[in-house]
Amino acid sequence: MSPPREPAALPGRQPRAVRNAFAVLEEVIAIGPGATAKEISHAIGLPSATTYRLLNLLVAEEYLVRLPGLGGFALGRRAARLCVPVTPRLPTAARAVLDHLREVIRWGVHLADLTTGRIVLTDPDPDHPPSEEALLARHPHASALGKLLLAEDTGAAGDDTDGPALPEPRRFTRHTITDRAGLTAELKEVSAGQLARSCGELRPDRGCLAVPVRHPATGALVAGLALSGPPARVAQPNRELIAVLREHADRLAPLLA
Repeated sequence: MSPPREPAALPGRQPRAVRNAFAVLEEVIAIGPGATAKEISHAIGLPSATTYRLLNLLVAEEYLVRLPGLGGFALGRRAARLCVPVTPRLPTAARAVLDHLREVIRWGVHLADLTTGRIVLTDPDPDHPPSEEALLARHPHASALGKLLLAEDTGAAGDDTDGPALPEPRRFTRHTITDRAGLTAELKEVSAGQLARSCGELRPDRGCLAVPVRHPATGALVAGLALSGPPARVAQPNRELIAVLREHADRLAPLLA
């Protein structure tokens, strides 16, 4: 554990509370998962009451999570968004699963890492190039992979809320859902069914189906497995195709956890 220290001074009129919150985050990173409030308070030289208030705020905002088993704190999912996303290295076994899926269907097959709360394409189909990653990340409401991410927030929020906080949804085609009520309703369906569709919403000539890949032990959203094809085909029930997609997502789960 690092020795007590004063948080570094910031120029201008930056509020001390913001500086202290970043100091708490830095100390959780330095100590590692399971960092206790007492350890953090001692390390950064803050009163215990102030440290607890900051910890509670950071947990509420999902920058930290409590670890019941260890009795301390660890970084939450929003903390990962403070870093520039790096494309994870795909295990050979996971690549074999994707290759098999591409052999048995004629649609484009794409895998995206979703652990940072942002779409990071880890294995886009070279024969069916997806939309640009930056476009998918900035406008998640218009893609199936993006809807998986947004639906995760909707499902966590519960049915009595208005859904996740979204920027003004941009219209790309006449099929793009831009009204918040309609989008929230669709995200709740995605959360309930664990299946997302985008039928010509980002590009009029392309549709997409996506299912989540979840950590087998915690259920946390790890990745999204997507199939791209003609919008009219995506809009069909596709029960057998979806079953194959889910089967391969289940095979990927222990390889990506």
